[in-house]
Amino acid sequence: MGPLSAMLAAASLTAAPVSAEIDAPGPSGPLRGTLLTPAGAQGAPVVLIIPGSGAIDRNGNNSMAGIRAAPYRLLAESLAARGIATIRIDKRGILGSAGAGPANAATIADYAADIRQWARAARARTGARCVWLLGHSEGGLVALVAGQNPQDLCGLILVSAGGRPMGEVIREQIRASPQLSPVLDQALPAIAALEAGRRVDVTGMDARLLPLFAPPIQDIMISLLSYDPARLIATAREPVLIVQGQRDLHVGEADARRLAAANPAARLVLLPEVNHVLKTVATADRAANVATYADPGLPLAPGVTEAIADFVRAR
Repeated sequence: MGPLSAMLAAASLTAAPVSAEIDAPGPSGPLRGTLLTPAGAQGAPVVLIIPGSGAIDRNGNNSMAGIRAAPYRLLAESLAARGIATIRIDKRGILGSAGAGPANAATIADYAADIRQWARAARARTGARCVWLLGHSEGGLVALVAGQNPQDLCGLILVSAGGRPMGEVIREQIRASPQLSPVLDQALPAIAALEAGRRVDVTGMDARLLPLFAPPIQDIMISLLSYDPARLIATAREPVLIVQGQRDLHVGEADARRLAAANPAARLVLLPEVNHVLKTVATADRAANVATYADPGLPLAPGVTEAIADFVRAR
């Protein structure tokens, strides 16, 4: 390499990445997101970041829930510095994708169909041979469902992703809640009905349970409760990375290990001081952990980007 070529190569590593809007077809309007491409990185790998549950935006924030940690934006920027392009998206019904369809009617299968549209759009826009799916939290389940059809996909990256059927998780959370223990006799049969694919009559149901069993979201809940992530990952034919923080208040190490056991070819990375929004938490103090959810100024925890970038680059 001559002196001029060396200078240009060095400059490309320090130049700012290029940010651009990108669209994919949605059911009733466009799905919208942000493509972040490393400067001068021709043929960069492409990672599609799939958001978690609720009104999480493309940056990983939910203003209604007080989440402003921006983990997806920070991850995209950090991956760009390592020569990896990303697409981070607004789910259908959310912000830029508001016209793509109502959010309160979307099932896991609907979100997976959107992700397959995103994978095709990403390949068309970037020229990539295939696209990596990175699912965070509930986005991990969406990635697993979308990955059942591996066309256009390089592989799956599951970050803070649940490893058990959601019915088990909800039962555990209700039993652990002192506020909800008096209404277990209503909650448990309702969960069983949704697992069986039956809607629930909420007439006379305790008001504390209505956010979980309200009629407008019952179809979504039936969809969510119908999947076992371990069964899905067992059939994955592409490379799989599982990244789990051990300070995560929502998803535990046992979930990650259940996923890894179901697919022995998957790579499991456990990060000791990383929480659900991918920030460093040095103690077991719950308040300190939750405080990081509202702080976009905190960097990503060490190890998160490295695990993902090393896995993608190795393939």
